[in-house]
Amino acid sequence: MLAFLAGPAQAPPAPPPQLHLLLRTLIPKASSPRRPPPGPGREIVVQDVPRGTVTFLPLEEDSEGNLGIKMSNVYQIQLSRTKAEWFISVLIFCPERWHSDGVIYPKPAWLAEELLARLARWAVENKKREFKSTLSLVSIMSYSRTYQELKEKYKDMVKVWPEVTDPEKFVYEDVAIAAYLLVLWEEERAERGLAAKQSFVDLGCGNGLLVHILCSEGHPGRGIDVRRRKIWDMYGPQTRLEEGAITPDDKTLFPGVDWLIGNHSDELTPWVPVIAARSSYDCRFFVLPCCFFDFAGKYRRRQSQKTQYREYVDFIREVGLSCGFHIQEDCLRIPSTKRVCVIGTSRAYPASGEAWMDEQRTRYIRGRQCCPVSPPGSKPSPPAPQVAADSSGHQDSARASGAGAEDRAAGPWLPGFHPREKAQRVRNCATLPRGFVDQVVLQVAELLLGGKKLDPTSSQEGPLKTWNRGESLSLAEVARELDRETLQRLKRECGGLQTLLRNSHQVFEVLNGRVHIRDWRQEPQKARRPGAKRSPATEAFKTRLCWFFTHHPDGCVLPSTSCPFAHGPGELQPPQSSRKHKQTP
Repeated sequence: MLAFLAGPAQAPPAPPPQLHLLLRTLIPKASSPRRPPPGPGREIVVQDVPRGTVTFLPLEEDSEGNLGIKMSNVYQIQLSRTKAEWFISVLIFCPERWHSDGVIYPKPAWLAEELLARLARWAVENKKREFKSTLSLVSIMSYSRTYQELKEKYKDMVKVWPEVTDPEKFVYEDVAIAAYLLVLWEEERAERGLAAKQSFVDLGCGNGLLVHILCSEGHPGRGIDVRRRKIWDMYGPQTRLEEGAITPDDKTLFPGVDWLIGNHSDELTPWVPVIAARSSYDCRFFVLPCCFFDFAGKYRRRQSQKTQYREYVDFIREVGLSCGFHIQEDCLRIPSTKRVCVIGTSRAYPASGEAWMDEQRTRYIRGRQCCPVSPPGSKPSPPAPQVAADSSGHQDSARASGAGAEDRAAGPWLPGFHPREKAQRVRNCATLPRGFVDQVVLQVAELLLGGKKLDPTSSQEGPLKTWNRGESLSLAEVARELDRETLQRLKRECGGLQTLLRNSHQVFEVLNGRVHIRDWRQEPQKARRPGAKRSPATEAFKTRLCWFFTHHPDGCVLPSTSCPFAHGPGELQPPQSSRKHKQTP
């Protein structure tokens, strides 16, 4: 065992290494909804940096509660090099006795195929971590347990989801956010010595599922959104959801509420810390930013050195700091690329300084309307002065929070703010005239094919070995070739040129900001047997003409039997909905 820890026997003699020991707790995920996950496991990690080894010693508990090393499952990762190359390898101490449960103890195949590949990739990546590690503010063990319980409890929501959005994403994302908040609030109650569960208001609650879960778990609260959703009727009377627009002013304060939530709250996102600060001295907030909004209108970038998302999160942090909060940041474990939350907990000033602090908030908000008081990431306003307090050291929080309201003008806090319209305009290029879209598609395709004029009567069959896929161009290069009027028309749509090209999925592939002609030979194809039952994925089979058969100089790269699109009007099939309608007596 000692020889295994020390590395290969042929290594030259060296002074005794300084080993770094780490005791880790492994918290497994549930492998099956019907079977609860096994209990946490523990292991000792031995890091020997000079020799380039990390050894994992799993611990097991005997019947008397004593811990010992599970010798059959000891393994080591080694980093070595020759003159020209580096090597990463995995060594198993007792391969013939290895025990794997696929949860706590990995399978050797996973170590060799999955882990080694990831280690090699991570070793050559040169990425700066912009955000904190996942779940840094809560107990991972408590979160994992709570998440599994909620996931099992609310999994049937996926089956009955009436909205057009993806139920798998939205249900499990809201379950994960709810699990995080429940653990965060449980730890807060323990820290503050509170018994009652925290109250909340979710501003811009959307489908209301997060509100439903939190209310069902015993937290009094409600959600407000400008537009009612179909699913609201399914929750029952215990879930309070209100339809109405929210305009930040003195009428939209929540003085008796513990927490305000902004979960993908769009134009309300920067206002959530402000509303929380002015609601009461004890009100806290949780914001999960998504779309980039300022206090009035879209957020405009000011720092090119950061990613847009990092800059916007810094802006929300600055808003919280300017409102007088102690700010924390964490990364959630949700199926989204925008998963960093900003949390405002206690205040950085005494309750007696509320009037002075509110003046600073007002100055900051008004300053953002013209030009920022300070760019995102800079130091916040100076702390409030120590205003004289009563004998208890603090004024009444309700009186303190209302002190600044006397100096604020009646009406909206910022005239330029506009809440979302109840009826949302569709701006994803889907409403553009078909002729305009076809013209842009042809123009971009000609660019990618090297300026060749496309022949509408080509109608050639594939496959062709010399089929011209054309070149790859960046979105910026494509945009430079389009006329100004076309670009302005696209700019009025959310996503613009990129959205139009992504919508033209049959013709283009957009990856990492570059546009390619789609090669359908690289797409998984299945020839459909005559008379075979259609699956939902093949409902659109042959319901549209093949663009390549009609327009590409070399025709379609696929034969008619493999192409999911019709090679000529003779192959066109009616849409599935039309066929069902005709069969209805």
